[in-house]
Amino acid sequence: MELPANSNGVTLCLEELLVYKQHCAAWLPPAKSLWSTMSGQYQSRRLGRGMDFSEVRRYQPGDDIRTIDWRVTARTGKTHTKLFSEEREKPVILYIDLSATMHMGSRLLLKSVQAAHMAALLAWMSLAQKDRCGALIDLGYRLIDIKPKSHQPGVLALLQTIIDSHQEQLQFSQTPINDAGAAVSSMSESLTALNRLSPKGSDVIMISDYTRYNDDLKPQFNQLRRHNQVRMIHIYDPLEQGDTDFRGIEFVADQQQSRWLNFSAKQTRAGIRKAFESQKDRLELLCRSLGIPYTRLSSDSPLLKQLSGSY
Repeated sequence: MELPANSNGVTLCLEELLVYKQHCAAWLPPAKSLWSTMSGQYQSRRLGRGMDFSEVRRYQPGDDIRTIDWRVTARTGKTHTKLFSEEREKPVILYIDLSATMHMGSRLLLKSVQAAHMAALLAWMSLAQKDRCGALIDLGYRLIDIKPKSHQPGVLALLQTIIDSHQEQLQFSQTPINDAGAAVSSMSESLTALNRLSPKGSDVIMISDYTRYNDDLKPQFNQLRRHNQVRMIHIYDPLEQGDTDFRGIEFVADQQQSRWLNFSAKQTRAGIRKAFESQKDRLELLCRSLGIPYTRLSSDSPLLKQLSGSY
């Protein structure tokens, strides 16, 4: 599989994230909806008139006859028309997980690189729609919040912060486990910060592998989605499904634990797959119960190929 343009699959550079600026128009409504393509659950708020219904009042000369409310007109015997107000801007807040478990990739890209590519596409789409875009970057041991902005310098600054944060985590992940000196924070802290950063009515898009998710976090997800439109994008690697041609014993470690795994043993691969499916099922149950759109992206194929269906 060929790497995405300007990408080596491990580190990040601005050039590879700028690529998505030229592609974002293909995923904007009314031509196409990115979310309906990914999950079939999203109806763009920009389809149709791009206006919010406000009220019904008596028809006045000059009113657009297409806005006549025929039900109210029939009930009252007098012509009434619907009034619309211009749709309010919705800030877009990206949660970008760059913690240690995201820095793995068995084939093409690190999961963290795929997450950065998805974030770049969403940031450029937000700019094209004149929406403010901010972010919460989660390194696992610290959080970086970027307040929403609606101009190109703001998007470029956001992308550069992603690049710098990614490089910091790459260097941190090389630190021996006993010398790391920073405990991985719980996802609860991230959700608290995300709630605080997101203005009411925001589009909150979470990009993560959700390895730190547990069912105790459901109330915080519920609080977040009560005041915002929340979407969850699950980044995974085929190795997490036990999908690998490697046979042999390998030392596997992150900042929290390490172990030897025998990939020649079917039970090892089956155990890995079972753990992944169990976590995926918990996430899907959470999203169904709260009405949160949920979709998955693999790290073993370029983002645009997966979105276009050529994967």
